[in-house]
Amino acid sequence: MKTKVAIIGSGNIGTDLMIKVLRTSDILEMGALVGIDPESDGLARAKKMGVPVTDKGIDGLVEMDEFKDIEILFDATSAKAHAYHDKIAREHGKQIIDMTPAAIGPYVVPVVNIDQHLDAPNINMVSCGGQATIPMVEAVQKVAKVHYAEIVASIASKSAGPGTRANIDEFTVTTATGLEAVGGADRGKAIIVLNPADPPVMMRNTVYTLSEDADTAAMAESVAKQVEEVQSYVPGYRLKQEVQFERIGDNTPVEIPGFGEFVGLKTSVFLEVEGAAHYLPNYAGNLDIMTSAALKTAERLVQLKKAA
Repeated sequence: MKTKVAIIGSGNIGTDLMIKVLRTSDILEMGALVGIDPESDGLARAKKMGVPVTDKGIDGLVEMDEFKDIEILFDATSAKAHAYHDKIAREHGKQIIDMTPAAIGPYVVPVVNIDQHLDAPNINMVSCGGQATIPMVEAVQKVAKVHYAEIVASIASKSAGPGTRANIDEFTVTTATGLEAVGGADRGKAIIVLNPADPPVMMRNTVYTLSEDADTAAMAESVAKQVEEVQSYVPGYRLKQEVQFERIGDNTPVEIPGFGEFVGLKTSVFLEVEGAAHYLPNYAGNLDIMTSAALKTAERLVQLKKAA
């Protein structure tokens, strides 16, 4: 028996996730797609694919007959709207996976800490930049203590919908916190760039870490293994070039802008994320990595519950 889920939000992320559930999951079943715009393409597609829909938001979902059989909710709306969705989910005993930067629940990145918070009523997927870069910070952290991590996520402007644009401030704060809380860095900083290039470019992520000195071969191997782990659910996730290393200072601290005096190893990781193009163009890797990570998390939730 598959586990029924509902997706709140009929925009790009919600629709892409719906198609992933329908086409790729042997564990999950679509119970409903929830929107607020009766003319949205997502709701129209859901109807054609036989998925129950409502255009009255989460309140409309609660009134649907299908609601009683739904076990997991995905929130693909906005950080502002999520607070109410979380309240309703808790009132009805439904677990919710949050794809907004609201950060009400614990941060989860599948390859790093998926099994640590599976009983939480609310699970937060950090951000697209967080899903792409936190695994790399944690890979460095496995080899040497990371004092500082800075990431730059560059995405195609065309892949940044209203929800993404409304949440930019939350993105930077949530991602930076995730670099620390999940990635293990003492300090984190996140920057997002909306690239207006035409034709649109793939999602690119640059990860810089300042860590204690270590064996660079071991560091590169740790990064490569982590890339393979992410590729198990995001096939388009890849390194754009070999990991770069720079030893800074030789018992004499060097002043690093934004950090301070430092002696140790600077590691630079350059990533590209190509989307699976289930619903969105392949350049929208920023959206694909979020829906893929959320799907992976929900499937793991179900697997553990069935095994218990």
